[in-house]
Parts: sequence; C-alpha cells; structure tokens
Amino acid sequence: MSTILIAYSSTDGHTLEICQRLSQVAQRQGHVATVLPLAQVGALDLEAFDSIVLGASIRYGHHQPQVAQFIERHQALLERKANAFFSVNIVARKPQKNRPETNPYLIKFLRQIRWKPQLLEVFAGKLDYPRYGFFDRFMIRLIMRMTDGPTDPKAVIDFTDWAQVEAFGLRLGAKP
Repeated sequence: MSTILIAYSSTDGHTLEICQRLSQVAQRQGHVATVLPLAQVGALDLEAFDSIVLGASIRYGHHQPQVAQFIERHQALLERKANAFFSVNIVARKPQKNRPETNPYLIKFLRQIRWKPQLLEVFAGKLDYPRYGFFDRFMIRLIMRMTDGPTDPKAVIDFTDWAQVEAFGLRLGAKP
C-alpha cells in the first residue's frame, strides 16, 4: 500500500472528475489516495506521500500558470518520488492528438518545464456549453467551428475515454 497525492488544476471541474476516478482505482488497489486542488497542496507535507500525480486542464491552449509554478517550486521533490502528469484538453478528442507524444498542448508544456514526469497521459475533456459564460461559449464555439467540432450552444459532450482513465489509474497504482 502506498500514499498517492493527486493534485489538480481545473477550469470547469472535469479534471477533478478524472482525479476522483483515478483515486477510486488506486483505492481498489489498496492505496490511500488524496485528491486536492493544486492551490491547497501548499499546506501539506509533500514528503509524506509516496507518489505525486498532477493533472491540469487546458483553456485557450494553456495550462493555468500555477501548474508550472508548482512544478518549478517542487521539482526536486517530484523527482525523488514516483510521479505522473496528465493533461485534459478537448483537442485530445481527435485520435491523432490523444497521446502524450502527439498532443500539441502537452508537448508544448513539457518543453516549457524541466521536470520529466515518469508517467504521462492525455485525456479528452468535456464540452459543456450551457455552463460557460457568454465570452467562453462564444470563443469555444468559434474554436470548435474552426476545428470541425460541435457548436450547438446547448451541447454537453464528455469526450473522455473512461477506460483510458482506468488504465492510467492502474499504471499509477503499480508505481511504488
């Protein structure tokens, strides 16, 4: 049994849903998993965890700045622990962009940081037009129109491959 911290940065809450599923998988494997927003992790003793997993959503092509800041501040600790990183983005709905080595946002992010996560994954996110404010709904519909995605302003579509999430969770649980 190991202790796993699953820290996340989420724009609309879907990354949290993925983290909760990863936690369930870890718990089924006999591990203790703690899920917290990245903003609350600073109060923890990170040394107390055997593994640290970071999950971050993309909005307008970027992870939130706090993700890179956390990594830079805690890089030495991350490198001493079993670790993983996953990105959640709508572009990963496309088969040619749904792997760590083919997802342009993850590739760009990894070039911007020095940390090299032991495990990487990319998950397609959730499109939830009714939840977005006017500006986000307009911009995301525009982006979807340009990328042949759904544009119905009432659409709620979960593109996440939950079997892929489960498989990643099993890989996390196999780490020491």
